[in-house]
Amino acid sequence: MRYGYWLPVFGGWLRNVEDEQMQPTWDYVKRLAIRSEEVGFDLALIAELNLNDIKGEEAPSLDAWSTAAALAAVTSRQELMVAVRPTFHNPALLAKQAANIDHISNGRLSLNLVSSWWKDEAEKYGVHFEQHDDRYARSSEWLEVLDNVWKKDHYTFDGKYYKVNDNILQPKPISGPRPPIYAGGESEAAKDLISSRCDGYVMHGDSPELIGRRIADMSERRDKKGLPPMQFGVAAYSIIRNTEQDVKKELDRITNVKEGSSGYKNYQQWLSGTQLEQTVSLYDYSVSNRGLRSGLTGTPAQVQDRIGEFEKAGVNFFLLQCSPQLEEMERFAETVIGKVYA
Repeated sequence: MRYGYWLPVFGGWLRNVEDEQMQPTWDYVKRLAIRSEEVGFDLALIAELNLNDIKGEEAPSLDAWSTAAALAAVTSRQELMVAVRPTFHNPALLAKQAANIDHISNGRLSLNLVSSWWKDEAEKYGVHFEQHDDRYARSSEWLEVLDNVWKKDHYTFDGKYYKVNDNILQPKPISGPRPPIYAGGESEAAKDLISSRCDGYVMHGDSPELIGRRIADMSERRDKKGLPPMQFGVAAYSIIRNTEQDVKKELDRITNVKEGSSGYKNYQQWLSGTQLEQTVSLYDYSVSNRGLRSGLTGTPAQVQDRIGEFEKAGVNFFLLQCSPQLEEMERFAETVIGKVYA
């Protein structure tokens, strides 16, 4: 099992706690990334949103790509998975930027393709917002261009959304045949695209049983297309305490999202912009990405047992959120990963 985490580019993950003691600043995320390598975390996911969907639109959020480039220079082992949204990036230009970061990191860059959901954010930044299936059609073309300009020179493409003529991209990425590409999504359009063009499938939090069914479905799709096996990751919100009573106390603290708050407003828009297999309650949405449903909350022994269930289901890595991030990740490393502190 690999253990990754969401870099807190929004200043936290709780929609009802204003200050989580992890400011969205370069100083904080640099310190977190360096320390997380020391205690055994293999992967950092750097989300891309130009507005803050956790703390409210007026709150600050860090830019994903410049942050990733900076982290590539100050870390040495961690995979840097940067979220990217095709509607915000020309694919050939993004491929050039990503190849450069791949060299800075010595081959540790990967991408997490996100086909967007936030209409208000797109309009505020002057980006055309398309309907759900149109976004996935664009993403398919985007990946076609990205993959080919990474792999060959003098590449030409003439599609509905993108056109490149006799493209040359040098230097090529270090990672071969290309940096890994992950994506998530529960609609039929998403699953068809991901099983066809991506290397890994990342999922919102859910029980090991439901995650296992999704893994079986995506694995079957891959087999039918004659493609190699995928990597599978799951989002999870972690709470580890010595007693169940302390766990319950912490859960009560973080799930009290009130109607009318900034978090509640974004909850409504998020629901309208996605196509999910299940209804998401406000309790689920109190932390990002349905993380509480994964059930990595409890005593160290309970969490270790739960991780074992996910391993049996075929999960390869977790993407953890917690609050405050640094202190809780150190607790997770000490009690679950078992890493001896440097």
